[in-house]
Amino acid sequence: MSTSPNTTVILYLISLIILSCTKFVIATNFYRDFNIWWGNGRGSIHDNGKLLMLSLDEYSGSGIQSYREYLFSKIDMQIKLIQGNSAGTVTTFYLASEGDNRDEIDIEFLGNLSGNPYTLHTNMYIKGSGSREQQIHLWFDPTTSFHTYTIIWNPFMIVIYVDGTPIRVFKNWESRGVPYMKELPMRIYASLWNADQWATRGGAIKTNWTEAPFRTWFRNYKARGCLWKNEESCSKAIKHDWYKQKQLDLRNLEMLKWVQRNYMIYNYCNDFNRFPHGLPPECSLDTPT
Repeated sequence: MSTSPNTTVILYLISLIILSCTKFVIATNFYRDFNIWWGNGRGSIHDNGKLLMLSLDEYSGSGIQSYREYLFSKIDMQIKLIQGNSAGTVTTFYLASEGDNRDEIDIEFLGNLSGNPYTLHTNMYIKGSGSREQQIHLWFDPTTSFHTYTIIWNPFMIVIYVDGTPIRVFKNWESRGVPYMKELPMRIYASLWNADQWATRGGAIKTNWTEAPFRTWFRNYKARGCLWKNEESCSKAIKHDWYKQKQLDLRNLEMLKWVQRNYMIYNYCNDFNRFPHGLPPECSLDTPT
C-alpha cells in the first residue's frame, strides 16, 4: 500500500516533534556538563557519563564544576556517601558564583566514625559574607544507597531538600534590609576533601589515612533553571512551579518543623554567644510558623 505525500510529511513532522521532546528528557551527562577541575585523576566518570566518582587520599581530594551558569535554578543530585569510617572528610554539593564577593549555597556532609550519624551542614554566602550555618543529623544511613539532595533557588527563597523533605529555607527579605542572592550567576560544584582540623567533633578526630582512598558517588543529577545570558531558557523557567514558589505549603512546612525539632544540632539563629550584639535580622523573619 502506497503512502500519500501528505501522510509522509505528517509522519516526518511527528518524528521531529518526538525527537525534540526526547532531547529534553534525555538524562544529563557528567562528561558533557561537568569539568573535573581538580584532583589530578582522583575523580572519574563511569557508565557512559551517568555516574561520577570523587576520591580522596592523603595527597589530594577532587572536585567538579559545571560548564553552565545559572541565575535561579532547581538542582537535584543523588549521592552515596563514604562508607565506614569517614571521620575528617567533607563531601560537598553546592552552587557558587566567582570572585571574592561570591554568592554560594552550600551543602556539606561531615564525615564521622563508623556507626555514628553523618552531619549535613548548610550555609549561605551573600556577597562574600557567610556565617549562616545550620547543621542536622541525617535520619538514615546515607552510605548504603543513593539519596536525592535538592537546591531550589528562585527570586523569593532558597529551599534545600533531602529526599523531598525540606530541611532549610532562606527567604528573600531584602525589603527588610537582609541581602539576597539575585544578581550573580552560579555554577554547580561537587567535591571531596580533607578537613580533619574541624569536620568531625571540632577536629578532635582526625582522618585515618590507612582507610584511603575514600570515595563518594554521584548520579542522576537534574539541572533546571535560567541559563546565564540565555533568554529562551529564562522564559521557560519562570513558568515552572519551583520558580514561582514563595513559601512552603502546609505539608512541607510541617516536615520542616519535624526535621528542626528532631534532627537539628546547630542553628546560627540560636547562637547568642556568637552574636552578642544581636542575631542577624533574618533570624526573626525566617521562622517556620
